[in-house]
Order: sequence, then structure tokens, then C-alpha cells
Amino acid sequence: MKKYILLFVFSILIFACNKDKEVSSTDFKTWSKRHLTTQLKDSLEYGKSYLSIYSQIYSVSEHKTHSLTAMVSMRNTSDTDTIYLLKAEYFDTKGKSVRTYFNKTIFLAPLETTEIIIDEVDKEGGTGSNFIFEWKIPKDSPEPLFEGIMNSTKGQQGLSFSTQSKRIK
Repeated sequence: MKKYILLFVFSILIFACNKDKEVSSTDFKTWSKRHLTTQLKDSLEYGKSYLSIYSQIYSVSEHKTHSLTAMVSMRNTSDTDTIYLLKAEYFDTKGKSVRTYFNKTIFLAPLETTEIIIDEVDKEGGTGSNFIFEWKIPKDSPEPLFEGIMNSTKGQQGLSFSTQSKRIK
């Protein structure tokens, strides 16, 4: 009987360890529902923003890292205008492109927010990961806001902090 119990426990452990790694909680197919189907006006202002994200941070020393869940919040700060996000590209610590979340124009209605989630198990970005966003807005409209919220909880301890984007073009 003990052999069967051990075999059962061992089987559960093996199957539990073989889970497929999720890269992101955001389903890439959902962006297609937001794709713009018409041409953008030439009068729109073009911009590019940089956002630092930390999918890992150092813990205790430079030899040990702690993984984090990162939420990238993309916000339309205008209460009257729709804005357009042209591209969201994720880069690792060395500046190498990890993935592009969308490279077809999507829209955000006034005051609308959408997110990208980098799961805690996704370590591809490393300790210095970042995003580049390309966008277009109507003239005199406020710029979009891109924020990163990183967090992790283990037992009774929690860690949380945020970053904000910087316009680079």
C-alpha cells in the first residue's frame, strides 16, 4: 500500500512540474478586436514613450534574483479624444526585443485603459526590461500615460512599486 501511495504522490509531482510556461496573461488575439480599420488622419501628433519594467530584481546579492509580476497600464488621459497606439514592444536587459504585443494600430476611447501583464514566471526581460510605445494623438490632446506596476507576494510578505513612462520622441 505504501508503494502505491508513493507512486501516486510521485506521479502528481511529475505532472505538476510539467506545466506549460505562460509568457503573458494578455491574449494576443484580443488586440485584433481593437485594431483600427480606417486610415489615421495626417494631422495627428506622433509620439514615442519609454517605460522601465522590472520582471526581476536583485535580492540579498547580485547573484540572487526575485521574480515579479508586472502590469503595464496604457491609459488615455483625454476625456474627449480617442488616441491611437501604434506599437508596444518589450525589450530585455540587453536591449534585445523579446516580443511585440501589437504592431497594428489599436485605439483607446476617452479615459480608457488597457493592460499588458508579464507573469511572474516570465523571466525573459530580466532585471532591466523595458517597453517602447509608439502612439498618435489629436492636436492639443493630452499625451497617453504608460505605467508599470510590479509586485510579488510570498507568504506574509509583499513587494510592490511603480514606474512611469518618459516621452522620448
